[in-house]
Amino acid sequence: MIAGIVLITMVLLLAGYVFYGRFLTRRLELDDAQVTPAVQINDGQDYVPAKPALLLGQHFSAIAAAGPIVGPILAALWFGWLPALIWIILGAIFIGGTHDFTSLIASVRHKASSIGEIVRQNISPTSQILFLGFVWLALVYVIIAFTDLTAQTFKAGMEGSNFGPGVAVSSLLYLILGIAMGIALRKFKLNLTLATIIFLPLVLLVIWAGTLLPPGIVDFIGRITLKQWDVIILIYCFLASIAPMWLLLQPRGYLGGWLLYLTIVPSLMGALFGGFSIEYPAFNLTGIQSLMNGKMMIPLIFTTIACGACSGFHGIVSSGTTSKQLYKERHTQVIGYGAMLLEGLLAVLAIATLMILPKGDSMLGADPNIIYANGLARYFGLLGLDYHLALAFALLAFSTFIYDTLDVCTRLCRYITQELLGWKTRLGGIIATFISLILPLVFLLSTKEKGYLAAWPTFGVSNQLLASLTLLAITVWLKKSGKKAMFTFIPMVFMAVMTLWAIIMQIIPFWKKLFSGITIEPAVQISGIVGMVLFGLSIWLMWEAYLALRGVKNRV
Repeated sequence: MIAGIVLITMVLLLAGYVFYGRFLTRRLELDDAQVTPAVQINDGQDYVPAKPALLLGQHFSAIAAAGPIVGPILAALWFGWLPALIWIILGAIFIGGTHDFTSLIASVRHKASSIGEIVRQNISPTSQILFLGFVWLALVYVIIAFTDLTAQTFKAGMEGSNFGPGVAVSSLLYLILGIAMGIALRKFKLNLTLATIIFLPLVLLVIWAGTLLPPGIVDFIGRITLKQWDVIILIYCFLASIAPMWLLLQPRGYLGGWLLYLTIVPSLMGALFGGFSIEYPAFNLTGIQSLMNGKMMIPLIFTTIACGACSGFHGIVSSGTTSKQLYKERHTQVIGYGAMLLEGLLAVLAIATLMILPKGDSMLGADPNIIYANGLARYFGLLGLDYHLALAFALLAFSTFIYDTLDVCTRLCRYITQELLGWKTRLGGIIATFISLILPLVFLLSTKEKGYLAAWPTFGVSNQLLASLTLLAITVWLKKSGKKAMFTFIPMVFMAVMTLWAIIMQIIPFWKKLFSGITIEPAVQISGIVGMVLFGLSIWLMWEAYLALRGVKNRV
């Protein structure tokens, strides 16, 4: 039964939080007597101490986008649900949780600096430039994958119905509501509680309205192609990146957080009390190869699941905004470690929406977002909610997770481009945003269909390599501080080996086509070249870290 799997997962994740979380707390010597940067600076803008419950919600909504839904469903679909489940649980407890915990406290101990600054201080200035370049490429692939996933949602349809246009219209109205809420909060000083009471029901109303579109509007929007949607969404990314944070990103992210919670609760209730049985096979393998597409389970299961078990993107969030709001050092366990375990649970709940489908079900040919939304709609059906309305709600909620990621990633790409090129003016920010979106535009326009599937392998390896490199920087910092670092060194080595292995598997086909004279699609060229660049940057950064550590040993 699905309920048994979810209950076992919850028990194991809770045990990991209590026992391994305490182990990490002791190793990092957390001390509430140490004044955090949020308390010390407390400028009312960037550095603002927050209560742990509030910060946990904000941090979780920032890191839990579409990654822990798409990756786990793809991996379970290809290799079977049991290997995916095992890696999510073990990865979240011992690797992803360790990464998030240590990156947060490392940032706090460095005056809430970014991981790039931690790299500069503990390895070398050259390493900081290399690291920022790596992060930029990793974020570009996040934009590629999630832009196309959103476009797929807007074109979604099954059983003779085309409900994608309704989701697209609801998404547009949702963004308009976010802007209206931002203006109400900023210009008219509307109380946040009152704003929530007003705008959250309106969000639910526009979801309902999206299911009632006249046939003419549905036909008109339905004629928009996937590639046109890709371009439209990238234009949104451009505008959202240069818009003031109070106007769109903050209010839309706040409303999106509510939608996130409104999907997690029925997911949990449906899995625990819905009485659904396991239909999909635990293993979908011949040897260690997928029966579906021939992919090798090892190392690809690690890079496919990505965010559900470990994510380098979390370190960027932890050191970018969360560390500037941490009230006490000991709150790191619940916020840094606890949020990753919650994301692991979300990944398992996503897999559960696949597990209820029997082998051969037509739904298995759908995109992961549709599989997830279908599962949620069936859960909502237990409450008497209409299936199509529930499906529209689930798909819009899925899109809002992606909006969070797209907003943040495009903005971070702009920041990094400006930092590397020294552009500090508003015009520099606009040009930097345009530069950051060129590669996603070229990639998506050059793929025939489902560009996210072509981008996901590179997204996965870049994200996992980023986590490995972050753990590398933290290991160097711990060693320089005179602390034991095996609890970060071992996860770092494991993730480096698996992801470098995966990226070599991605590069080899590119080289074979290159030297055989076969015409290579632009998207494949981009993936192959980016893969080689990521591989080279990783090895270079590891060498720089080795030199830094050797310097520590020599001084000792």
